[in-house]
Amino acid sequence: MAMTGSSSSAAATRIGLLAIALWSTLALFTAATGQVPPFLLTALTFGIGGLVGLLAALRGPGLGVLRQPLSAWLHGVGGLFGYHFLYFTALKLAPPAEAGLVNYLWPLLIVLLSAALPGHRLRTAHVAGALLGLCGVVLLLVGKGLSGFSAQAAPGYAAAFAAAFIWAAYSVASRRFGQVPTEAVAGFCLGTAALSFLCHLASEPAIWPAGLVEWGAVIALGLGPVGAAFYAWDVGMKRGDVRFLGVASYAAPVLSTLLLVAFGFATASWALALACLLIVGGAGIAARARG
Repeated sequence: MAMTGSSSSAAATRIGLLAIALWSTLALFTAATGQVPPFLLTALTFGIGGLVGLLAALRGPGLGVLRQPLSAWLHGVGGLFGYHFLYFTALKLAPPAEAGLVNYLWPLLIVLLSAALPGHRLRTAHVAGALLGLCGVVLLLVGKGLSGFSAQAAPGYAAAFAAAFIWAAYSVASRRFGQVPTEAVAGFCLGTAALSFLCHLASEPAIWPAGLVEWGAVIALGLGPVGAAFYAWDVGMKRGDVRFLGVASYAAPVLSTLLLVAFGFATASWALALACLLIVGGAGIAARARG
């Protein structure tokens, strides 16, 4: 995919937005996977996403795209696996809602870290938009019920923040690996699947998907939010507007909650409505500052 100029940047940004839309389906499909433990689910879904990417590479540039420098592999696998390992660790060591709140600092961190990229001047509107988005997520989680931060869960909060930082650093640093074709993400997904399966063997019971519905949800995850989304995000980070995509990422948890409401897994609330307004407003402010 060869793109140049402002129009190509806009197209890449739209592709990046597709990743955010796909991530909004993550909770819905995960809820349908039953009791499959997190590392096994990660191994299965990243395996599917990686295999689909390899098939696409075979029809395009070929498997030669996997011959990348060690630094690219460390960046790719380190970002994908490192984030998920730390996030699941955080969920074990801290209450899920509080850990999720700390973890959702990553869009704001993307906006802040983007200032280090060549030609990316950070404007007040970008930071303001990201902070509004963060406020929206805070309201959303408060509406779900936060039990309060406790000192005993500090290791979990630290793991959640580390996960947020690793994902933000992986996303922004993708710009510096612009020479690595997006098809190479297939290899990074398969590496993440292998490491996740080792973590599963070491720490989890072997509870596999049961029945067509659960296997269907696993396949849907592997094709969408844990598959195509990472390829789309790679395009967006390498060629699109990193700052705007960072702010727009706050839409994922709200869209996710809206889907859960639509399918009967959650109920609508004033917090959800206000969170929508804050996040849309933050994205609108950031959009006006693009360029």
